[in-house]
Amino acid sequence: GADAIHPGYGFLSENAGFREECEAAGILFIGPSAEAMRLMGEKTLARRTMIAAGVSVVPGTAEPMSDPDELLRVATEIGFPVMLKAAAGGGGKGMRIVHAPEDLVDAFEGARREALSSFADDAVYIEKAIVGPRHIEVQIMADGHGNAVYVGDRECSVQRRHQKVIEEAPATCLSDATRVAMGEMAVKAARAVGYVGAGTVECLVDAHENFYFLEMNTRLQVEHCATEEAFAVDLVDAQLLVVSGHPLPWSQDELKANFHAIELRLHAEDPYENYRPSPGRLEVYRTPAGPGVRIDDGVEAGQEVSSLYDPMVAKLIIRGEDRAQAIRRARVALIEYEVAGIATNLPLLRHVLQCEAFLAGGYTTAILSEIPPLSRPERTQEVMDVARVLAALDQQSADQAKRPSAAGASDGVTGQGFSTWAYDGLRRQMTRGT
Repeated sequence: GADAIHPGYGFLSENAGFREECEAAGILFIGPSAEAMRLMGEKTLARRTMIAAGVSVVPGTAEPMSDPDELLRVATEIGFPVMLKAAAGGGGKGMRIVHAPEDLVDAFEGARREALSSFADDAVYIEKAIVGPRHIEVQIMADGHGNAVYVGDRECSVQRRHQKVIEEAPATCLSDATRVAMGEMAVKAARAVGYVGAGTVECLVDAHENFYFLEMNTRLQVEHCATEEAFAVDLVDAQLLVVSGHPLPWSQDELKANFHAIELRLHAEDPYENYRPSPGRLEVYRTPAGPGVRIDDGVEAGQEVSSLYDPMVAKLIIRGEDRAQAIRRARVALIEYEVAGIATNLPLLRHVLQCEAFLAGGYTTAILSEIPPLSRPERTQEVMDVARVLAALDQQSADQAKRPSAAGASDGVTGQGFSTWAYDGLRRQMTRGT
């Protein structure tokens, strides 16, 4: 009985064939046209489209490569290091950085295999690798009445294996002139393909604020929440308005970032074991709360986290009056976030927000390799003593539950007068690994 589909931000959100099937079935697809998806979804076609529109792109090929000799010639011409990318790619799949000619063929074959496995398409192209770049993206919205705006920018440079971990809106340490130029470029890119709806133009930015079109995601991004909090807008509401035929709810002049927002992705992976996936049952799941705290999740205690899907369990989004306040609030929220039963990257998130490189802003995509490594907390005698107390209290509570309540016992007390708030406090200490 549905009359419309919002495809979220999975693969179906950028599947032109799926959009056409929705249209054929009389179902409204909340997203851009199939033509816009095709033009911007295939990376080499997007590059050709942007070059034709006069948008600056990273030097490289506009066609997939297949011949190793031609690949070497192009790589030598644009200069090492180079980046190999899956033409149908996304999410860091099918990407390889190559620093020397002798490594090129092996990396090329590896990228093709991963691209085929991930996207059923082994087409790979080559780009110049921008050394020490920042990954900054621009949120755009366009309607069917010829209006298009940019809703600010987001800093997405905290990445592990090309996967985003932390995002900020707006980007830090960026001049107003560059912000405006990037925004106008993003709108130009959207207009070049007749775009309608929400989309994101991703850019690489060098140390001199030269920026290059990287790709366009023809959908809502995972990190759209940071923009919503920073600009006090509802991007999903705007999507619904636009697809219903209404004009955009705001003009360019009305879009101001009056807050700073940070989004932190909670992943089911063990940062102490080379980020090994950690599926399993969520024994404990308690989210933080407070001013400026937003949680986007779909899990609860007792639920199984599957190994079949993306490792992201939840998103923690923090808003502050400025970046300093947002970071302070995020630190507190990360301490209050309690997850047990599976390993998560909470220790990494807490670690990054304490590092000077992050606090200074203007960091690059190499930040996780440049900050001090994350080390496993030591099991001190104090920690072991707390663990023994908790184990004893657990046993005592279990034994007491089997017996009738003692006469006159008050609520909030376990065992011999040990209050539940103190018990929970100890439990939280252990959950956080302190």
